[in-house]
Amino acid sequence: MTAGLRIGLVCPYSFDVPGGVQFHVRDLAEALEKLGHSVSVLAPADEDTPLPDYITPAGRAIPVRYNGSVARMTFGPVSARRVRRWLEGGDFDILHLHEPVTPSLGMLALWIASGPIVATFHTALLRSRALQVAYPMVRSSMEKISARIAVSEDARRTLVEHLGGDAVVIPNGVYVDAFAQAQPDPRWTGTPEAPTVAFLGRLDEPRKGLPVLTRAIPAVLEAHPGARFLVAGHGETGAAEAREQLGDLAASVEFLGGVSDEDKARLLASVDVYCAPHTGGESFGIVLVEAMSAGATVVSSDLGAFRRVLDEGDAGVLFRNGDAADLAATLTRVLADPELRRRTSARASEVVRRYDWSSVTQQVLTVYEMVLAASPQVRVGEDPASLRGRRRPDTSPEGSTR
Repeated sequence: MTAGLRIGLVCPYSFDVPGGVQFHVRDLAEALEKLGHSVSVLAPADEDTPLPDYITPAGRAIPVRYNGSVARMTFGPVSARRVRRWLEGGDFDILHLHEPVTPSLGMLALWIASGPIVATFHTALLRSRALQVAYPMVRSSMEKISARIAVSEDARRTLVEHLGGDAVVIPNGVYVDAFAQAQPDPRWTGTPEAPTVAFLGRLDEPRKGLPVLTRAIPAVLEAHPGARFLVAGHGETGAAEAREQLGDLAASVEFLGGVSDEDKARLLASVDVYCAPHTGGESFGIVLVEAMSAGATVVSSDLGAFRRVLDEGDAGVLFRNGDAADLAATLTRVLADPELRRRTSARASEVVRRYDWSSVTQQVLTVYEMVLAASPQVRVGEDPASLRGRRRPDTSPEGSTR
């Protein structure tokens, strides 16, 4: 596809507290710009939140319990006006909505816009009450979506079962080389006597699995007394609960708080093992790919999405989801076997190439090309149906009426 497209991306979740979807939208925007396209992102964010120039803040978000997590979203008449203003000024060739069934900016943009529209679905849940509630609000508007993308087979299955229709699977992307070339940090580098295990995630969100890891730590320390556990992420309550549960063993755990992208890469390049004890609600597992890219051996719960990222266990080591005893046994075995770690990491370095943004961006552009070929000369605009109830501007010759 030739360069020069004007692309509008809509992110439903706030950049004030970034997460996986926000990082995906950010990295996709930057990857598209590197290929010569013009990209504008609309996302919830406070006016004073530091943002790249290509992101337009759509105002403060409020925390809402959604799909087993806490999402920060914005909705309502004020947000709708901001969406409309952004669409009017964008003159986009194509509009790419993320999570358009989430009651936030993507849903509003789907109601308001017309023209070439692509949607990416990230959610993967067996049963989602939130999707069941939200779907009737957008059922008729879903027909305006020209192409659907799911970030994993699990997300595609959720889409099919809850919303109908189908989607092409295009995975989340990672700048693989940025992690592969990261330099280890001596503060976090393990030794045979004191191996290091990392965990990254929101500490107050049980489904990220910190309580499972916490229950496994005592047994790991029996076999590896010098082991250190490096826990990165926000959530003072989760950290306090972990310290209380561990008691005297809490000295083996270092809570790093939130880390920058650069420090995350250095952390993953330093540790012997990255542990992903998540218990559910994961559609992909971007941090697994980041850890694999950095050379860490991944030990992960056997969630379907994680199994697929880890090539069914060839590119990582799996344990039974939610089973702290099995996690402890798995960590103990992996830390004691340098050859297993070397072999697994070598396979992981091959697997991750399929997730590099150089590949993922081309797949997204292929979808854009297909949609635009089916809608020649059509640009993104305001859906006339969204004007109902509003006074339409007079467009008749010389302002006459008929």
